[in-house]
Amino acid sequence: MRISVDPEQCYGSGDCVHRAPSVFTKVGGLGAVIPGREHDLDLPRVREAVEGCPAAAITVTRED
Repeated sequence: MRISVDPEQCYGSGDCVHRAPSVFTKVGGLGAVIPGREHDLDLPRVREAVEGCPAAAITVTRED
C-alpha cells in the first residue's frame, strides 16, 4: 500500500501534518508525503490523517 497526496485536490489545510508529522509535510503550501514514508500506513495517526483530510486529497493505493 502506498500513501499519496493529490496536489490538485489539496488546499493546504495542514491537517495531515498536524496529525502525522513524521509522514506528512508541506511543500509549496500544500500537503505532501515525506520521501521514504510512502508506506507507513500502519501508523494509526496516518490513518486518521487519511480519513480526516478535509479536501479528501490523501489516497492509499494498492501496489501489485
